[in-house]
Amino acid sequence: MTDDALSRPTVHALLADGTTVCIRPVQRGDHDQVQGLYEEMSPENLRLRFFAASRRSAATAADRACAQPHPGHRALLAETARRVIGLAEYDSGGTGDTAEISIAVADGLHHRGVGTLLVEHLVSAARAAGITTFSADALSENHEVLKLFADLGLRTARRFEGPEVRCTIALDQSDTYLTAVEERGRAADVVSLEPLLRPRTVAVVGAGRKPGSVGRAILHQLHAGGYTGRLFAVNPAASSILGVPCHPSVGALPKTPDLAVLAVPAAAIPGTAEECGKAGVRAVLVVTAGLDADQARALLATCREYGMRLVGPNCLGISNTDPELRLDATFAAGHPRPGTAGVAVQSGGVGIALLDGLSRLGIGVSSFASLGDKYDVSGNDMLQWWESDGRTDLALLHLESFGSPRAFSRTARRVTRRLPVLTIDAGRTEAGRRAAASHTAAAATRTMTRGALFTQAGITATRSVGELLEAAALMHSQPLPAGPRVAIVTNAGGAGVLAADACAEAGLQLPAPGPELIDDLLDVLPAGAAVGNPVDATAAVTEEQLGDCVDRMMRSGGFDAVLVALVPTAVAAATGDDLVRAITGAPGRHPKPIVAVRLEQGLPVELLPAVEDSTIPSYAEPHAAARALAHAARRTAWLARPAGTVPDLDGVETQRAHAVVDAYLDRHPDGGWLDPRECAELLGCYGIPQLAWAWADTEDDAVLAADRLRGADGRVVMKGHWPGLVHKTAEHAVHLDLRGDHQVRAAFRDLETRFAALLEGVVIQPLADRGTELFAGVVQDQVFGPLVLFGLGGTATEILADHAARLAPLTDHDVHDLITAPRCAPLLLGAGGTPSGGGARPVDLQSLEQLLLRLSRMASDLPQLAEADFNPVLATPGGVTVLDARVRLLPRRPQDPYLRRLR
Repeated sequence: MTDDALSRPTVHALLADGTTVCIRPVQRGDHDQVQGLYEEMSPENLRLRFFAASRRSAATAADRACAQPHPGHRALLAETARRVIGLAEYDSGGTGDTAEISIAVADGLHHRGVGTLLVEHLVSAARAAGITTFSADALSENHEVLKLFADLGLRTARRFEGPEVRCTIALDQSDTYLTAVEERGRAADVVSLEPLLRPRTVAVVGAGRKPGSVGRAILHQLHAGGYTGRLFAVNPAASSILGVPCHPSVGALPKTPDLAVLAVPAAAIPGTAEECGKAGVRAVLVVTAGLDADQARALLATCREYGMRLVGPNCLGISNTDPELRLDATFAAGHPRPGTAGVAVQSGGVGIALLDGLSRLGIGVSSFASLGDKYDVSGNDMLQWWESDGRTDLALLHLESFGSPRAFSRTARRVTRRLPVLTIDAGRTEAGRRAAASHTAAAATRTMTRGALFTQAGITATRSVGELLEAAALMHSQPLPAGPRVAIVTNAGGAGVLAADACAEAGLQLPAPGPELIDDLLDVLPAGAAVGNPVDATAAVTEEQLGDCVDRMMRSGGFDAVLVALVPTAVAAATGDDLVRAITGAPGRHPKPIVAVRLEQGLPVELLPAVEDSTIPSYAEPHAAARALAHAARRTAWLARPAGTVPDLDGVETQRAHAVVDAYLDRHPDGGWLDPRECAELLGCYGIPQLAWAWADTEDDAVLAADRLRGADGRVVMKGHWPGLVHKTAEHAVHLDLRGDHQVRAAFRDLETRFAALLEGVVIQPLADRGTELFAGVVQDQVFGPLVLFGLGGTATEILADHAARLAPLTDHDVHDLITAPRCAPLLLGAGGTPSGGGARPVDLQSLEQLLLRLSRMASDLPQLAEADFNPVLATPGGVTVLDARVRLLPRRPQDPYLRRLR
């Protein structure tokens, strides 16, 4: 693959101080600017760069960087405001896998991350070109460049040779490197959001003089909400609006705003954004909807050119309830209640519902962003902000799209270990599935893909605004349960039955109380109480008795949470007992969650005041309480597991696999399905075990192959092949259980007769042993990347739809979850559902894990792999073998999902 084929387009990224820079390949027309970069350096920096302070070095370096592109050489520059501020290049000489690297940063711009950002992009380009090592010479006194190499997160070796140091940098993409890149990106991202979410000065552009305009509504919210910074309005026809000073243009403002809110017609947006950029505005919020494609491109290009972060367009606005700021730049009906929940949504309507619900619950909001069409600032940005703001302890998301799902997943995995991240799984259904070319494509729905993302990242996915608020109420107010075991206490048997059904359907457990606890409960409850699970305390229970019962259940080691289902009775009213008060005294004393269900409750969920300034979530429906507890229990289980690692695999020949792919795409520029021989070669590069097979072009070849491959029982299988054939059984292109030469010849003639215009040849295999037929595959989602699927195989794989999915690359935990998630998992573990179960022996789980890990590695290495379909995969106690494999390639360029860049 040539360097030209791997050239990267222009991208924008953030420096350590939040400044936006453009990273792009050097062009021949950049010669004067590159030479100027060196000529403007101090003599000392020239000496450190070239080991001498000669000014002639500048012209020589510019000639080399801007020369005609040639194999093994890559030069990238960083520029801001169309000024070159940094250059990095490598040169391998066109051969080998090692390249020399050099870096230059403009004087006055050191310690802002220019060099590091350039090297990260150079590393990504070098990896794609097959380069595995960088080397560089530096003076031993050049502490800055030596520190840059040391802090990259890559394995770096130094060798001192007199006054010089020889640095060797391995370019393997380890988790250490990705974590270092991620941390640099997080820090830069948070700094870049300061003008947006903590602006010291705000200007509303397009605030009207008459009520009814969106701009005026936002100005009113900011003014009435008590925004503590300086506030201006921009309207050439007014001197003040709502008591806020008004100016004719952004350029005429007495102070440059950090944030400009644009509420002007769509046609005026590009020009207004340009005006903001020229004035030095650092962030823009565009609430205007209806931008056409040209207006959208112009808006984003302007924001990138001037380094402005952008929220919107087509959004509700943003807010930050910090008492020292009180920023409410939204046109919602009321001000959000200050609190600790961070909220980011794409739908303004969902945003209003969440703001209202969180305010009503008393949880409140730390900061809120309505992302709208999400041209720039995304859910990933907001997660990183909440991780660092010191105020947020709960994150709520409503995202309809993902710009970089794998980067989002890494961020979410980190953030979710610090605070709960909850989302509404929006867009779960589709009008119809896309045309599926294989079992894998048929199984891979967007719902499954999103579910894999949320599961692997530890995100709590709910199905509605109500369910999101139900789970948020529990996680905000109560400790997480240690597990899924729930005790139910009720004063009405029917309510207890409803609660028990709800818990069981939510996947929670209802263990019976032990004998000692039963005796304790009978001692405190009224006569006639039924002590099981649920505990029916009867309508005669008093406030004191109910409190004692709940207290004993909370103290019991047999339960992880207590659900109390109450209905109002005349008995309690007559005695003056307040059964709700009996349970609100219980929290605080025990590190277990307690939830209430009150069937007469008007609101779906509310928080009841409890002792020690705590609250108890109270639900109007048992299913709501059970769902919330199940979400909390799953979060506990996710937090209890250490972060998974992607295992190292032996016997993987990545370079040979790339050669196989490149050779096929050279012959088939539009892509297509590999034939059995090419497919076997590709699988062999990853050590994926296949059943022995042979290719036959003629009847005689088929007989010879069958003689060679027959097992002890003498039976073979014949499969026809032609380009595009996927479902062989459906096409009746398979002959099973062939014995003797006569049957082999007859089968070949049958295929040749029926598929004369299509048939290219046949595959002969021995008849496989008996075992469990499974399915494994991968599909390359254009948004989410490679998705690995696994489940029950054979001809019924699509009918039964017993599949699970995880996004590649799979960790050791992911592959375990993938194997145990489908309903067929007990078949793999043995008849009893465990390796020690009676009856059938468990299959070779270690080999099955290896198969899925190698499939994941193949998908991660090869972006050209559009889909792979292994069906069936035969699993036995003695091993795992692919009986039939199909692989489709498309001409896709590799992209680094973890490379630091703005959307």
